[in-house]
Amino acid sequence: MTTEEQPEPWYRRLLWTPVGLLVVGVVLIWTVEILDTVALGDRLQRNGIHPRDADGLDGILWAPLLHSDFGHVASNSVPLLALGGLVAIRGRRYWSRVTAITVIVGGGLTWLLAGGSNHIGASGVVFGYFGAILGAAVFERRPRALAPAFLAIGFYSGLIAGVVPQEFISWEGHLFGLVAGIGAARWMAEPRPAEAPVDNVQPWELDEPWLD
Repeated sequence: MTTEEQPEPWYRRLLWTPVGLLVVGVVLIWTVEILDTVALGDRLQRNGIHPRDADGLDGILWAPLLHSDFGHVASNSVPLLALGGLVAIRGRRYWSRVTAITVIVGGGLTWLLAGGSNHIGASGVVFGYFGAILGAAVFERRPRALAPAFLAIGFYSGLIAGVVPQEFISWEGHLFGLVAGIGAARWMAEPRPAEAPVDNVQPWELDEPWLD
């Protein structure tokens, strides 16, 4: 006698989608900030990326979860969901790879090359998503890559100002996140399909489609 397997609950299936994981990530960021502010006296903030300091190397992993205050969290939450959602259109594997590369490579470059003493915030991941969206449009030039890029530019073109050197902002984290996102898009770019050969067509006809 066999028993039929119960279907997995819809909410569990939704949780393991890229959008579900994004929402969980944002909830986790807010939870960490509430805990740090209310119970820990902002002590967690000190665990960000400390450039060229061995004690701050693990901050590469923790920095995206840490923020200076609730305003900092709020400013990152919406673009994280919006741009992360545009990356997630490509599927969970694509989204997870972009996220991992942005966190590790972008954070690693920040640790290696940035100035300052403590870099925190999810904005590096936001810039990584932005870079991945723009990079996919450049390297693939397909509708599935171009449409998200137009949306990202239309709503978040002002992000570019975030890579300009300025005080009290981790512009290096923004810059290296952007670079990491573009690199991820280049690595995972789908090859463009080869154009079909044209037979028995005179050279001048290629520039005049109405002759077909």
